[in-house]
Amino acid sequence: MAKNLNMLLMDGTANGGIKCTVGNWTGVAFKIPRDKVESFKNRDELKYSGIYFLFGENEVYIGQAGNRKNGNGILDRIFEHKRNAKKNYLNEAVIFTTSNNSLGSTEISFLENKFCNLAIDAKRYEVKNSNDPSPGNITEEKEIELEEFSEYVQIILEVLGYKVFQPADEKNVSDNEDVLFYLERTIKTTNFKVKATGKKVENGFIVLAGSTISPDLDFNIGNNIKNARATAKINNENILLEDILLGSPTAAARFVTGRKLSNGPGSWINSGGTSLYDFLKSEK
Repeated sequence: MAKNLNMLLMDGTANGGIKCTVGNWTGVAFKIPRDKVESFKNRDELKYSGIYFLFGENEVYIGQAGNRKNGNGILDRIFEHKRNAKKNYLNEAVIFTTSNNSLGSTEISFLENKFCNLAIDAKRYEVKNSNDPSPGNITEEKEIELEEFSEYVQIILEVLGYKVFQPADEKNVSDNEDVLFYLERTIKTTNFKVKATGKKVENGFIVLAGSTISPDLDFNIGNNIKNARATAKINNENILLEDILLGSPTAAARFVTGRKLSNGPGSWINSGGTSLYDFLKSEK
């Protein structure tokens, strides 16, 4: 079915703020670059409750914000993230709210849970949420309404260039690259030696079968890594039996080492001793 999607370039360029609406839908979306957040502080819709996505390079954080006693709402939450040095990966925020402030706390909890799970299952972005959002407790009737809201969110994000819910197709990318990168490291806390081989592809980074994987995980490792470990085929000797596609080199390094602080682009080294970070920089 055709849909009437309206996009307003708020400063006249595609790289600035963008407002999105859909005919006969009360939802409103805003794409806001990090350096433009301050200019949106007087918009009434951003004082309401809603759902937001913070995008970095191959990273996404999905959150919710309700109305606050000071009269502010979801944009206040974006300011908090921007001030948090641990979340400096934020390049752009995409915010979804409504024109009539109709999303209550139960509704935004349901949507946050749904979008987190969809993004984790797709394995295209590294999902930065450290906790599993609660799905809330909604009626069947309300769930039908929110599924329609969810459909519009997914359409708008894809139109804006964020395929966060589109599963990466492992079959199409498994042999696209010839350059192999290696990660070898001894995990200090366990004295376990990991030895992995992988390659950068369009949709992320593939860890190849035959890699030796650390058997344990940091307690605060991301849910995307936990889910990848749970579905990966690893034998009793901690050998990966099948290739696995991760959303980014960093996610791949964390998958291999089980450590949250692994730096992907700097951890993977090719046969010539060049890190993936330097290799990609030289390719530009």
